[in-house]
Amino acid sequence: MLPKTKNLARNKLPPVVEALLKPQAYPHEPQEIELVQTQMSFLFLTGEYVYKVKKPVNLGYLDYTTLEKRRFFCHQEVELNGRLCPGAYLGVVAITEEKGEIHIEGEGSIIEYAVKMRQLPQNRMMDALLLNGQVNQQMVSKVADKLANFHQKTTTNPEIAAFGRLSAIRQNCDENFVQTEKYIGISIPPAAYNRIKSYTCDFIRYNSSLFHKRVREGKIRDCHGDLHAAHICFVDDICIYDCIEFNDRFRYCDVASEVAFLAMDLDRYQRADLSRHFVNTYVELIHDKELLKLLDFYKCYRAYVRGKVESFKLDDRLISDDEKAKALENAKRYFQLAESYI
Repeated sequence: MLPKTKNLARNKLPPVVEALLKPQAYPHEPQEIELVQTQMSFLFLTGEYVYKVKKPVNLGYLDYTTLEKRRFFCHQEVELNGRLCPGAYLGVVAITEEKGEIHIEGEGSIIEYAVKMRQLPQNRMMDALLLNGQVNQQMVSKVADKLANFHQKTTTNPEIAAFGRLSAIRQNCDENFVQTEKYIGISIPPAAYNRIKSYTCDFIRYNSSLFHKRVREGKIRDCHGDLHAAHICFVDDICIYDCIEFNDRFRYCDVASEVAFLAMDLDRYQRADLSRHFVNTYVELIHDKELLKLLDFYKCYRAYVRGKVESFKLDDRLISDDEKAKALENAKRYFQLAESYI
């Protein structure tokens, strides 16, 4: 059976990717292989397993340019995702080449590494369920409960807490605005860019004491870092996967920022009712009403980040023109959502 591809310009695939589209490259010789691309990785969906190969790229906020770095971050991904999605991440496997043939877990020299995962059911992903109107308050409450338990147990220390200081928050926000300057007039109108930037700077300036208090009270923790609906799977136990492993700065954050991320995404699916229920349930469980004062600020920040990430796809030579058109529309919607929180 021919492999299916998604988000890819087929005539530009690297040789190792072309090789992994062939069933004989795998130990279990899958009948069908679906290839999906993100900005940072190639994912090979084989039915039973997913193999995730990191691209040899340096995007400024991540660096996968050497084989040793990709191996390191593969191991980081497996370890960190074991916290909220135990059992799905199976380990790191070598991709080898011998006599011109490329195999996963084969003989010969190691040319690449991949994260091996159990393939989670796509029809049980939260984003898919939202599109079909199949997410209810009880399901959202379970996510809030899992997240509250995780946040209460996950690590915090002086090094992590430093990422909640004003200097770190300003750095993250300033980086967003610098990195999106080139998309002004493309995915974000000049007026929206200036309005969001002004709001962000003013909020930080006028709420400095609140940010300091969050640091003192231990609200800055080693979080998931990328908590949107596409990363939540409703299986026997809720699996929250694909956390940020490539840059601690984006994972060490205020729990309010993490909660705001999913709340923002539920808003994006026009389920403000579920968004409110998720936030209120979390706040009640963790006794953190002060989080509500930061909610719209972090919703704006998270929506802006998603708009930025979608905009980055416009410059990726491996993404097809059709997918770039979709990315542009997604970026515009995220930036509009970010502005709506002002």
